[in-house]
Amino acid sequence: MKEWGGRLRRVQIGNALSAFGSGFTLPYMFVYVNEVRGLGSAAAGAVFTVFALAAFAVLPFTGRGIDRYGPRPVLLAGTAMASAGAFAFGQATSTPALLISSFLFGAGVTTCQPALATMIVRCTRKAQRSRAFALQFTLVNLGMGIGALVGGQIVDTADPASLTRLFTIEALTFLGLAAVTGTAKMPAAEVEPAGAATASGKGGGLRALVADKAMLRLCLLAGLIFFTCYGQFESGVAAFATHTVGIAPSILGLAIGANALTIVVLQMFVVRITERRRRTTAMAAAGVVWLAAWGMALVAGLIREEQLAATVAIVGIYALFGVGESLLAPTMGPIVADLAPARLLGTYNSGYALVKQTAVAVGPAVGVLLVGSGTWPLYLASMAICTLLIVALAVRLRGFLTPAQDNVRVLNVPQRELRELEAVA
Repeated sequence: MKEWGGRLRRVQIGNALSAFGSGFTLPYMFVYVNEVRGLGSAAAGAVFTVFALAAFAVLPFTGRGIDRYGPRPVLLAGTAMASAGAFAFGQATSTPALLISSFLFGAGVTTCQPALATMIVRCTRKAQRSRAFALQFTLVNLGMGIGALVGGQIVDTADPASLTRLFTIEALTFLGLAAVTGTAKMPAAEVEPAGAATASGKGGGLRALVADKAMLRLCLLAGLIFFTCYGQFESGVAAFATHTVGIAPSILGLAIGANALTIVVLQMFVVRITERRRRTTAMAAAGVVWLAAWGMALVAGLIREEQLAATVAIVGIYALFGVGESLLAPTMGPIVADLAPARLLGTYNSGYALVKQTAVAVGPAVGVLLVGSGTWPLYLASMAICTLLIVALAVRLRGFLTPAQDNVRVLNVPQRELRELEAVA
């Protein structure tokens, strides 16, 4: 177990490095394309679109590769693509070159995510996974925040070479990820009990995933979560705060910092609470907290003439989002791991990542469109309805999970279910 702990530390360092790289460059890609290279906002938008669409091209193959060859070779392939894409992005001066490098960059980053998630599962026992995924989430937020802060000190729009250095350092960061985490020898995949393969379906990975009703419901819930929260607070909510409420961009940075600080401070405290609760209860509770955040957004919109009070409300929205995120971090990843047959862990993680990527890509477009058109009450009402659906779907998911998957204590399992589990064993 001590050796496994060392491997897990290397995986978590890899998560932090990957997040640092994302925070280091992603906030400045638009500025780089639009202002430094002078190619305009349309080219910058196309770059972000290609970056996001790369996920749809690689994730189906990523899951298959993890299941067949293991997460380490796939991670190494992802870091190689990301490093090459980041370096090429910093050297590119034309739109076609930027689009090609953006696709390579996005494909690499996307490939690394399910590989790292699979490594966490391989390096932990079931009882440890909630804490491991919670720590991953904390490190990701910390890494992105520090990356954005450090990157901001390097960026100088009057000096194109500063952006070239930025993306070169990003390329080196992914090589560091390959050296630290990609060289860690992973424990072997769990061996499925006899008959488990038959129970979970003998077909291809994607067919088995689609046939899994619990996983489909979890993906629907995850899609709503990532659309309503992660797809909004850096786009729709940011547009609402600056365009509708009228707060300064510097205050918006403070609010986003409050979100990250809330997560870093609360995460390991919250995980102790969620360890003694159903995972579906924690997900429903996150929805309730976010509903309060959207209520605070309504207050901010109504009192926007009172700038101080409105500013406090906006900061409060981001802090509440952080509380909800802290409740979710110990739940989603472990449920995916428990639902997945051992032979299809990579496919399940990749399918989950694809849902996440789709929702995060669609969320900003919807949010900015509604806020930009001046229909902010409709925007807040739509988000509130989506949040209520999150609560409802989380509660209904309970009926599709086994007690172990929902983190119900063994003492609370009905005797009939215990006898069924003993018969399978």
